[in-house]
This record gives sequence, C-alpha cells and structure tokens, in this order.
Amino acid sequence: MKDQKKAEAVASARVQLLSPLLAEGLDPAKARTIKQRICEDTGLSERTLRRYLAKYREEGFGGLKPKGKGRRPSESTIPAEVLEQAILLRREVPSRSVAQLIQILEWEGRIQPGQIKRSTLQERLAERGYSTRHMRMYAESGVAARRFQQRHRNRLWHSDLKYGPYLPIGPGGAMKQVFLVTFIDDATRFVLHGEFYPVMDQTIVEDCFRKAIQKFGVPEAVYFDNGKQYRTKWMTRACSKLGIRLLFARPYSPEATGKVERFNRVVDAFLSESALEKPKTLERLNELFAVWLSECYQNKPHSAFENKFSPESAYRSDKKALRFVDPDELANAFQHCESRKVDKSGCISFNGRKYEVGLPFIGCTVDVVFDPADITELTIEYEGHEPWRVRELVIGERAGKRPPLPDHFGSVPADSSRLLAAAEERGRERKEQQAQAVAYRRVNKEDRHV
Repeated sequence: MKDQKKAEAVASARVQLLSPLLAEGLDPAKARTIKQRICEDTGLSERTLRRYLAKYREEGFGGLKPKGKGRRPSESTIPAEVLEQAILLRREVPSRSVAQLIQILEWEGRIQPGQIKRSTLQERLAERGYSTRHMRMYAESGVAARRFQQRHRNRLWHSDLKYGPYLPIGPGGAMKQVFLVTFIDDATRFVLHGEFYPVMDQTIVEDCFRKAIQKFGVPEAVYFDNGKQYRTKWMTRACSKLGIRLLFARPYSPEATGKVERFNRVVDAFLSESALEKPKTLERLNELFAVWLSECYQNKPHSAFENKFSPESAYRSDKKALRFVDPDELANAFQHCESRKVDKSGCISFNGRKYEVGLPFIGCTVDVVFDPADITELTIEYEGHEPWRVRELVIGERAGKRPPLPDHFGSVPADSSRLLAAAEERGRERKEQQAQAVAYRRVNKEDRHV
C-alpha cells in the first residue's frame, strides 16, 4: 500500500509538470518553448517528457504511475559537504545548470567523474529549496504592468478564504467565527460557489471546490494563494486525477489574487447587512448569502465588461463547452486515505465511530480510503486482498461467529512423536559420553594398599 501511495504521489507531480502542455489551442512553437523550459527546470530529457505526454493521453492519470520497484532513496549518495558546495555554486550564479555544477565539482577534485548523477543532485537541490525553479522565482521581482483576463469561461478559477462573523454555534451556544470560501471564474467574474463554514481547514476548500465542479464542470486550471488549506497533497491528487492545472501565487504578491480579493471587499457590504439581520444559525447565514449573491452581484452589471454584462450573463453566453465528469470519478478524485490498526474485535476506530473490518485482520494495519463528504461507508485496502467496503458497526444481541480455521493452520497427522524420538536419541548420546568417564582417584588409592 505504501508503494501504491508513493506511485500516486509521483503521478500527481507528473500531471502538474505536464499541465502547461495540456492547455487547449496550444500552438507548436509555444509548446516547444514550454517543453524546453520544463526540461531546464527539472533536468528531464525531452524524450522522457514526450513519453509522459503519450502515456497521459493514452491512459490518463494511471499511465503516469511509475512501474516496478522504483529507484532507491538517494539520501546517502551525495556527501553533505559536496551538497553544500553545490548549493554555494548555485547561489553564486543562480543560472548555472545542474550539469555545470557537477562539472565544477569534478574539476575542483571534490568528486570523481561520474560519481554523482544529474537527476540525483537535482532532487537534493529541490529538497533544500535551491532548484532552478526556486532560484528563478525569488530572483524575479516587480508586479504585472497590466491586468490579465482569460478569454473563455472555465479556463481559470480563483479561490480565497475570508473571515466571517461570529455565530452562536459552539458548544452551549458559544460564539464561534465562521469562514467564507469562494471560487470565481477569471474570464466572467462569475462566482461558481460560495459558502460559509464553521472551521478553517483543507476540508472546506475541497468541499467548496467539489460543489463548484458539480454545478459548472471541470476548469482547465485553478489558482490559489500559498495558504496551507490549499497546499495539500489531497488537493494536488484531486486536480491531477481530474486533469486540472494547479497554480499557486508567488509568495508576498497579493496583486496576483486581485480578482478574488476585490470580490471579498464587495462581500463586506453583505456582512454589514447580515449584521442587521442577526442570523442565529450557519444555515440561515448561507441562505442570506445565496440571495445577496444572486441579486446584488451575479445579476448586476460588472465594470469589467464594456457592454455592462453581469457576471452570470457573461458566463452563460460564453460559447466554450463545459466539461463534466461522472459522479463516481469526481468522488474518487476527492478521496482521502489514512491507516488504522484493527483491534481484537476486528474493528477500527475512525472519526469517533467503529467500523467492522473482520476478525481475520485482527492486529493488522489497513488503509482506509474515504470520501470526506460522506463517511457512512469506507473502503478498506490490505495487501493481497481485493478492496472491500465497510459500514459503521451496529452492536446486536449476539456476537458474530469466529471464522473457520484456514487449511494451512490445521493440524497435520503424524505416526510418532518427533519430540520424544529426538529426546530419546539425545539421552542415548549423553549415556555414551558418561560411560567413557574414569574415576582415577579410586584406582590410585587401591594401588597404595597393595
């Protein structure tokens, strides 16, 4: 199961690597430029990149999973002092390629020719934050000179979190702050989904994103800031499974998320109005927000359009076809996986509930694959067995029967006792050794009396 998780993580990284090449209407010249940049940033050959693209187009996400056992960890292949010198060389001239770093280290006599592979050094530099991409990102400065806007809907979505009001939803009616998550289409400024949530973690972003996809299809790309609620392996996995390019704003560049930030300032008008209404529940607050969003934003003329289109009319009138996915495929993309140990009753504890896995798995650690939006059923995976679904344990009046003893655990008939036969042979050997011993003290005493 660990190998499977690692393979999925590698496939997710490869999808995001290829995502610039998957955009619609990409001309050959632009594609060649993008391929060249990817090869320079990652150290991959163009042949490998072409192979990844062919596999993805032929088999989808699964085609990018590594086959076989994969490479051994390269933690100990580069001495620490050599790695530090490579980092120093990269810091001196950030434009130096990995091949140049290795060449300098060989010429200086710090390593033998061929001792370090280019891919290995590239991985270690990336782990320490000194890859070509990292260095370029921090070297570039300045902000956009003019605004940008996608030409069609669902080309790019923006998302952000906003602090909401306090509501009496805590234990005993305690006041607790709620949080707004929104997804906005870049081309039309249309809010695809927005909702207030009682907590601020990755699950609310995934829930809002999933609802937006259910209503308006799959976007080509999604653009997030660098909040920890967005930079999760589950978001990377979901986007990779659905073929969505995952983009993040450059650190300390608030202008990059200007569209959604502008909308959040518009939401302040709603918060002022809702304070007068004094909603008592989260459900009521979301009802008021849905009404305000439809009447005071979605269907009002927007200054971004010369013809004074509203965001909704701009979105609906766009000719670009929407891409929807099967509900099962969507649910699979947003699944999570955690490990649990099966207790002596054949059950696991998950989110405060008990699920019956089966007595044959007592003491085993199984993988629990689940949909965060619905945990009434879980999928259990264990090496050597087909995945199976389990539901929450219902305690009845009788205990379940123990499973029958497998054939390979049953007793084997025997004609004699191997233990007793071995003990008898051991005793015979011991007697033979004892018979050879001679008491010389008694013999000498008899000789003196003669």
